[in-house]
Amino acid sequence: MFAEHTKWYLMSKASATRLNILQAAFDLIYRKGFQATSIDDIIATTHVTKGAFFYHFKNKEEMGLSIINEIMYPSMIPFMLQFLERSGDVRKNIYEMMKSLLLKAPSFKVEYGCPAVNLIEEMAPLNETFRTALSQLVVRWQKAIEEALIKAQAAGDISAQHNPKAISMYITSTYGGIRNMGKIFGRGAYNQFLKEFKKYLDTLN
Repeated sequence: MFAEHTKWYLMSKASATRLNILQAAFDLIYRKGFQATSIDDIIATTHVTKGAFFYHFKNKEEMGLSIINEIMYPSMIPFMLQFLERSGDVRKNIYEMMKSLLLKAPSFKVEYGCPAVNLIEEMAPLNETFRTALSQLVVRWQKAIEEALIKAQAAGDISAQHNPKAISMYITSTYGGIRNMGKIFGRGAYNQFLKEFKKYLDTLN
């Protein structure tokens, strides 16, 4: 019994250490970029040993992929799905999703943009493994938008002439663009964008 308890404690402690490393690394990479963040930076922030870091991750790339799969995907996708899976006017739901992403998303700062968009811009052209992991996040989001629009078409709420797949690509692309504009022009850029975005959604009838 004591041995089992000790095993559970050690596993729990190891999991907590791994999560601590990932969260600290996420924050640093969000502010500085993946390539500019070193393993030593992460170790200094978390106060773990280099041995503890390499116990959990064989290298920096593996850690970066773990951030995408274990931190970003599980937090960002549910945040967006809560709007897209609602009943009611799909245009209003998509608008509220975008508004919440820009103005209410926890831990996102205007001056740093979106962590996913940042990584796509920095790492997707350089690393195929990163590109694949990041594309899974974006594709899942696009698919959710597409499904919400198809459902609205089936209910007769929007015309069948609209292409849900193309619209989902457009919406996710505009999100990436306005996040970057926010880095330059500040929060006001989001408010201006949202006014025009609402007008666009109103054309989906």
